[in-house]
Amino acid sequence: MNASEPAMNRPLLEAIRLEVGIGGHRICRDLDWRVDAGDSWAILGRNGAGKSTLLATAAGLRPQQGGRLSVAGLELPHASQGVGMRAMARVRGYLSQHQIDPFASTVMETVLVGRHPHLGRWDWESDDDRHIAASALSEVDLDGFAEREVQTLSGGERQRLAVAQLLAQQPQLFLLDEPLTHLDLSHQVAVMDMFARRATAGAAIVAVLHDPGFAARYCRQALLLFGNDEWLAGPTAEVITEKNLTRLYGHPLRELSADGRRWFVPG
Repeated sequence: MNASEPAMNRPLLEAIRLEVGIGGHRICRDLDWRVDAGDSWAILGRNGAGKSTLLATAAGLRPQQGGRLSVAGLELPHASQGVGMRAMARVRGYLSQHQIDPFASTVMETVLVGRHPHLGRWDWESDDDRHIAASALSEVDLDGFAEREVQTLSGGERQRLAVAQLLAQQPQLFLLDEPLTHLDLSHQVAVMDMFARRATAGAAIVAVLHDPGFAARYCRQALLLFGNDEWLAGPTAEVITEKNLTRLYGHPLRELSADGRRWFVPG
């Protein structure tokens, strides 16, 4: 079966007794985690708790220390190497926390990189690919930026370009490491609304977030990393609570409700 067409009921991401660590520090152990089409997960935790490390492991960018991990039935880390790389890139997209531009390129050239998993080795981008790229730029409010040099963009504009590149990739599983970095409030809401629409359409979203209010508003499930290899996962309404967040961040938090939405402020 083609990895880009996952079977019904097959998870897009599955971890079984997963153990992840870095630098001699264990982030989580015995993590059983399943992400299905249409799911929206938030990963929360303090700085250094291992959120980015876990997400990079789930993307197949670093090996786990134990347990099993698969994306749409493709076993990691082997599926992210060799002949499996292109198939993996058609299934999962990864947004890094940091964007690096060592060479000059235009905004359009950069967003078209997202189309590479869908092209043959010697293929050039087609008109359809350029249309997909232009639509992605429009969706992140970068209309008219196609010929701009990437290195002239502001931090927020560069972050939205990274999101556009991921949209052009058209994965089924979006792994987002701090997608709201550098964005002003209006663009934070716009980006989260956009990914919520993707989840409604059947994609799966996993996002490392810092604001538990955004997590409660936009994500149906949450995974908390406590930084001492402990974790807690489940429906957002049950996991994102004053008690759990106070323990997670080591500071009292208080829940506020407005218009049916929950927000959390320091107590």
